[in-house]
Amino acid sequence: MERKCLDCGEVLFGRADKKFCSDACRNNYNNRLNSDINNLVRNINNALRKNRRIIEQLAPAGKAKVHRDKLTAAGFNFNYHTHTYTTKNGNTYVFCYEYGYLLLEDGYVALVKNDREPV
Repeated sequence: MERKCLDCGEVLFGRADKKFCSDACRNNYNNRLNSDINNLVRNINNALRKNRRIIEQLAPAGKAKVHRDKLTAAGFNFNYHTHTYTTKNGNTYVFCYEYGYLLLEDGYVALVKNDREPV
């Protein structure tokens, strides 16, 4: 039985369990196989990192109060966050890693940095 490379289709010689003719074909095959999943994850991670970077720049001291429009103008995407935290008072902070925000009245946003180690 003639075995062929899963990527390029060339005839394989050597080990009985060989699937690819070269490392390049193996990498090509696996990259193509995982590209859709990797692309989605990469885009989400990029959005999260961008949100984190924006909050970090706008709140260098770890706390700040800015207008929502300023975040939006900087490219902040409110659809992406890593987790939320609800205080005893009922306020819900939304976090992008260790940087977070709380939506306030009149379109303002409180920016915070959580310096505590995660539980």
